[in-house]
Amino acid sequence: MARVALVTGGSRGIGAAISIALKDAGYTVAANYAGNDEAAAAFTRETGIKTYKWSVADYDACVAGVKQVEADLGPVEVLVNNAGITRDAMFHKMTPQLWKEVIDTNLTGVFNMTHPVWGGMRDRKFGRIITISSINGQKGQAGQANYSAAKAGDIGFTKALAQEGARAGITVNVIAPGYIGTEMVMAIDEKVLNERIIPQIPVGRLGTPAEIGRCVVFLASDDAGFITGSTISANGGQYFS
Repeated sequence: MARVALVTGGSRGIGAAISIALKDAGYTVAANYAGNDEAAAAFTRETGIKTYKWSVADYDACVAGVKQVEADLGPVEVLVNNAGITRDAMFHKMTPQLWKEVIDTNLTGVFNMTHPVWGGMRDRKFGRIITISSINGQKGQAGQANYSAAKAGDIGFTKALAQEGARAGITVNVIAPGYIGTEMVMAIDEKVLNERIIPQIPVGRLGTPAEIGRCVVFLASDDAGFITGSTISANGGQYFS
């Protein structure tokens, strides 16, 4: 029987590419999403991947969502924590609400999703937790104190949890993408993209969502069983840590 993979924020952008890559690799995939019903329905029509709606910022909703996925598809053996939001502002203009929204989704959401699947993974002596952080969680970024803090927190969470899961056959890893050619990034003014962003990337181009998907497929595989607590920096050489 195919292993079940659950991808949060899995119906759009990088998450959609991850969901598709896992399906193509033979996994049974469930894609969580938070709000865009039309995009989720279109994604299911195009890919055949089932979508499930809940907010990762709500612990009880995560517990119920995981329970529904497992009732429909079987035990979740691979969890990809991809869901994330931005609420950018320079710090002197950042409000407590902007801070809270990003932390609740991008950091607490990782706890909210990992906690409900952890016990089952320990019992089965197998699991893969893969969290999508960001280059800005490694180096920081002006205007993103909330986002950078959350994404750095994801890396610390991973390093701690990897030590707890190791003897139970659970690996816990991070992928930290740089600038990826998603719809959001491609909406940036072309001049800004070509004159200010791409010149900072040594390989001279944006990454593709599919390249992040392939990283996830590797970390989810049996071949990656000796890799845990690690961060894969997929950023075209823009930042080394």
